[in-house]
Amino acid sequence: MGQRFSVYAPASSANLSVGFDLLGLALRPVDGSVLGDEILIEQGGSGCELMVEGRYAGLLPPDPADNIVHEAYGLCAEFLGAKCEPVVPARITLRKNLPVCSGLGSSAASVVAAVLAADAVNGSKLSRAEQMTLMGQLEGKISGSIHYDNVAPCFLGGLQLILGLDGRVSERLPFFSDWLIVVCFPGIKISTAKAREILPREYPRATAITYARQLAAFVHACHAGDEALAAASISDVIAEPYREILIPGFAEAKRAGARLGAVATGISGSGSSIFSIFRNAEAAQEMKRCLERDFIANEDGFCHVCGPDEQGARVTPL
Repeated sequence: MGQRFSVYAPASSANLSVGFDLLGLALRPVDGSVLGDEILIEQGGSGCELMVEGRYAGLLPPDPADNIVHEAYGLCAEFLGAKCEPVVPARITLRKNLPVCSGLGSSAASVVAAVLAADAVNGSKLSRAEQMTLMGQLEGKISGSIHYDNVAPCFLGGLQLILGLDGRVSERLPFFSDWLIVVCFPGIKISTAKAREILPREYPRATAITYARQLAAFVHACHAGDEALAAASISDVIAEPYREILIPGFAEAKRAGARLGAVATGISGSGSSIFSIFRNAEAAQEMKRCLERDFIANEDGFCHVCGPDEQGARVTPL
């Protein structure tokens, strides 16, 4: 029997209101629930054989060849072939635990897990920079342009500030240890493309200055450990004013968060999921109950109280 590996890639929440396209946080439910995509890979078979299972498997293309995981294996094979490295055939099982078009980094989780799995079964020949490059290319094929605000936290863990400067994709920011993040997917899909189309092509100078000031204040507050300043800076002047109409019940959820003392409540990524930050575990659980009762629209929805997933994606030999 050839080598076998399991790979786990966590969900992530991009933007966090204050950092449009520039912030992303990896998520870990405090109760130990799985909130991420999983891949089992082993050497064998012919080429790349893919099977998909899991709660949200039915939302993916029925033809395995159209799945981004299958494409990821092919892209890794091309990359390794260009380096004159041999590529083994593989059997892959994707357990799709994250809903697509949810604002929780579903495509990024599949992409990150797929690249790490393909590299592991082929002898771990890629550097972390090469892995990240491939992940970005694959995510760009799904969303239309390369964005690392889900890929970077999913891959590297924690809260990531996207740089794209001097060859550095991102840097980890300190996160506040007593902050809990309630994330809720209502069960409705919003495509990233649709969520971007609704945004204006240009913003007033005052809005641009406000955005820059708030993000700078938040980054400083993270490094300084200044919770009050961080909380005061979390406001979305770029996306939320336009995207909130796409999410039924968002305004009511935001009011519920304020009533329960949330640090902030906003849209996770491009939606439809939302996040709400609390310092108090009891209040976070009460917000979870409110969202489960009033915000979730169907059986596809869910809600979790999370902390940051500091580890990010992980590969386990079997």
